[in-house]
Amino acid sequence: MALTDLIFIVIAYLLGSIPTAVWVGKWFYKIDVREHGSGNAGATNVMRVLGAKAGIPVLIFDMFKGWLAVALASYATIAHDSNFYITFQIIAGVAAIVGHIFPIFAQFNGGKGVATVAGAVLGINPAGVLISIGVFIVVLLATKYVSVASMMGGISFPFTIFLIFPTPFISMKLFSIAVAIMLVATHSKNIKRLIAGEEKKAGFLVKKKE
Repeated sequence: MALTDLIFIVIAYLLGSIPTAVWVGKWFYKIDVREHGSGNAGATNVMRVLGAKAGIPVLIFDMFKGWLAVALASYATIAHDSNFYITFQIIAGVAAIVGHIFPIFAQFNGGKGVATVAGAVLGINPAGVLISIGVFIVVLLATKYVSVASMMGGISFPFTIFLIFPTPFISMKLFSIAVAIMLVATHSKNIKRLIAGEEKKAGFLVKKKE
């Protein structure tokens, strides 16, 4: 791997480190979303605290970060080697995801990485992520819990890669498993709240009592 390829990985991490939720909250609403709601620097918490007007742009940009990190991999010198290109795309995507979760621009206190994972996977395996997004939507509508939908969407990804769109690339298979494990691990607090019956449902899906 050439020095220029390593630079691309650093760029991917820095892209992921752009703390969209934190900056939108501070620049336009004068608050740090990490101090409100669930305390998470992600699109879901932005929607909960600031509404869809702020949350949807955060969601789109967080996905874009992951997609762009993977897209830039095509300009690296290693991209000319088809045997390692997919693996390098995955490394770039992982770097962006790590950046989102541990952003250098926000004291390494970021979000859970769901949107950035979706963006990265969209750049690597579009068909696979579309199925996971479908699972996310179905589970969200059925349970009203974003956390449960996010975890189930992630868990469905390796099944998609192994059974529906099988790939010869071992790195892709390992990545799909890692995505599922990571999304469950980053939702550990949500799991505890679910068990305790304290997890909040998505406000836009719950009818308000009159």
